[in-house]
Amino acid sequence: MNIPNLLVVAFPVQGHVNPLMNFSQKMVEHGCKITFVNTDFSQKRMMSYVGNQESLEESPTIKLVSIPDGLEADDDRSDLGKLCDSVLSTMPSMLEKVIQDIHENSGERITCIVADVIMGWALEVGRKLGIKGILFCTASAATFALEYKIPELIQDGIIDSHGFPITKGRFQISPSMPSMDTKAIWWSNVYDPTTEKKIFKYLVHCMQNSNLAKWCICNTTYELEPSALSCVPKLLPVGPLLRNYDKTNVTARSLGQFWEEDHSCIDWLNQQPHCSVLYVAFGSFTLFDQNQFNELALGLDLTGRSFLWVVRQDNKMAFPSEFLGSKGKIVGWIPQLKVLNHPSIACFLSHCGWNSIIEGFSSGVPFLCWPYFTDQFHNRNYICDELKVGLGLNSDENGLVSRWEIKKKLDRLINDEQIRTRSLELKETVMNNIAEGGGSSENVSRLLSWLKS
Repeated sequence: MNIPNLLVVAFPVQGHVNPLMNFSQKMVEHGCKITFVNTDFSQKRMMSYVGNQESLEESPTIKLVSIPDGLEADDDRSDLGKLCDSVLSTMPSMLEKVIQDIHENSGERITCIVADVIMGWALEVGRKLGIKGILFCTASAATFALEYKIPELIQDGIIDSHGFPITKGRFQISPSMPSMDTKAIWWSNVYDPTTEKKIFKYLVHCMQNSNLAKWCICNTTYELEPSALSCVPKLLPVGPLLRNYDKTNVTARSLGQFWEEDHSCIDWLNQQPHCSVLYVAFGSFTLFDQNQFNELALGLDLTGRSFLWVVRQDNKMAFPSEFLGSKGKIVGWIPQLKVLNHPSIACFLSHCGWNSIIEGFSSGVPFLCWPYFTDQFHNRNYICDELKVGLGLNSDENGLVSRWEIKKKLDRLINDEQIRTRSLELKETVMNNIAEGGGSSENVSRLLSWLKS
């Protein structure tokens, strides 16, 4: 029997590396070999908190390799325009060398490239070397369908050639899909126009290679996004892709994490009453200015409820002098899926990144939605308006989400038993997909059959 030997290429940010690593570990469970390609910078961050680096890099099933991203060590990699330019000019030739080295020196051959959608250029490398390919979407199926339809959106006057919205209000990709707000299709003024143009140009280049992929796979399910999945027939849902925790080692750390996890939060949660804690986390990219950070901190005090708040190590904001935080615990990074499944968690105040959404759905936790950029606005609308398992926070006339808004919406969410019931029902539906005979489980089997052919 042929053993699939997959080369997995992730965009070098936390929210992309993590789901691709979860997928890689699932494929290893099904007998595949994995070569996981990071940038040098990302790999250094990943490995800095892992104890036995040598044994991981020499694993017979997952081999970690890295190549330069073309930036200097002290360059700002949160400047996505600069990062995209550098990745495209540097990494394709380096990836080709990695594959050639594997073929010439290891006695093995890469049988398929699994490329992050926004590393779609890797499929060009694969075509050149005669290697088949799969695209992996780290966002929702709706987001992928949107990206897939970019040429049509430009032609129909929804966006211009630089990706900026032309049409105001809402639009539909297809009659069967829920409508989307035009601001949900791009960056919501987080970046300057020059940077946005660079990112869009890079995205278009990557999506031009979607025709080279036999399959596109997505961390979702048929029940969550039936309309979006119907828009792209070769898009297969394989979710929820969830981290497997080592039950023999409570502090075991996932290879996909860029920050050290604080497991003391589990002991703290063990001491809290059932369904009493507000979990607050905004992913790996969200940034607040000082005024908004102050409102968030004082809002958590104002609720009078226990809270677990993730404040990343790269946070540069100061806590306001009035902030007490006496009912909460503040940590730098946590094992999120384990936290969301803890019985003391009442709800999730989230930026609505897709990884967090899938983990929240899989845990049956209601959402308090505070999107930051890109697809997160559409995700918020989907959670609140379509699935009805959360509430959205609104900005005031000064553009701030006030402490009073946080308290008002949290009180409403906590007291809404229908939202909680729907959240638990959604959990059962989502998790059934990875059980034997479930839709996602069957799609993984379908992929494996194709990989082994």
